[in-house]
Amino acid sequence: MSNPKNDLFIRACKRLPVKRTPIWIMRQAGRYLPEYRAVREKYDFLTMCKTPELAAKVTIQPVDILGVDAAILFSDILVIPEAMGMHLELIESKGPVFHQPIRSEDDAKKLKRIDPDKELKFVLDAVELTKKELNGRVPLIGFSGSPWTLLTYMVEGKGSKNFSNVKRMIYNDPALAHSILNKLSDVIADYLSAKICAGADAVQIFDTWGGILSQSDFQEFSLNYITKVISQVKRKDEPIVVFCKGVHFGLVQLTNSGADVIGLDWTMNLEEVRSKIGDRVALQGNLDPTVLYAPVEKIKEETVNVLRSFGKGSGHIFNLGHGILPDIEPEKVKALVRFVKEKSAVFHPNVPETQKV
Repeated sequence: MSNPKNDLFIRACKRLPVKRTPIWIMRQAGRYLPEYRAVREKYDFLTMCKTPELAAKVTIQPVDILGVDAAILFSDILVIPEAMGMHLELIESKGPVFHQPIRSEDDAKKLKRIDPDKELKFVLDAVELTKKELNGRVPLIGFSGSPWTLLTYMVEGKGSKNFSNVKRMIYNDPALAHSILNKLSDVIADYLSAKICAGADAVQIFDTWGGILSQSDFQEFSLNYITKVISQVKRKDEPIVVFCKGVHFGLVQLTNSGADVIGLDWTMNLEEVRSKIGDRVALQGNLDPTVLYAPVEKIKEETVNVLRSFGKGSGHIFNLGHGILPDIEPEKVKALVRFVKEKSAVFHPNVPETQKV
């Protein structure tokens, strides 16, 4: 696989020298962009995920519009449980809904072991098409939810505030939870391997709900399975990013997971985390997404604060501490990208002129 012309993201993932800090943004292909909404008006969300031409189109929009240093494939983490046999409905006001959630062993037995090359071929086709249309401009990131995060949706059936059903399962029938988590780990590893084979330059595992668990439960029901996934992903040197929201206590353990990059939410201090684990992995993050509501000068100030917090040297990928919010003004996002490009070079002194930009 040839290197993209702009390889800053990949180099930073590997903690190699870069001339400036790369930036991409979680949920950068989304409804805050008028260009995305124009496509979305004609097609429902799942149709966009399942139509490679549409997925490629909206994946590339932020590269063209914002000038970010990586594209992330437009998709959804819940295509996996859907492919395993769960009927998924995306309701505009409520979000994703599984009308028949997994609550028992009989329910779990209905889950199919899938082959991503068959049941999720539309995602792999989207990877190939996006790579072709990007034409080597920037790297392409593929992603999946973590086993624990997928399990929470599959058991709750929808978004939740207290996650009572999945917590009930892990405390009353941990064997059932582990059985499903094992099955999910195998599927996710196959899925991420297939994305890399189709052309993804890196992959990210989102553990959105890792932070709802106690420290011991996080180790048992989330981290163990993230580690299992990473150990089974077939790759050459494609980086793996892990983002566990709200898991302050697990950062050292996450460095032992096999991940190359640890994503940080906005409540964590980059300087402190770097002093703890930054010599072993790269760090990604971690501007508070709501800073983008602020005046442009405030955005610039907070951007510099994040860069300064990480400090000099490579191993930092600038991102938000969670996904971009849907009512953010695109001009504010463009300003953020511009500020990172303008202000980050001073944190990378003594980089050879031969280094690619």
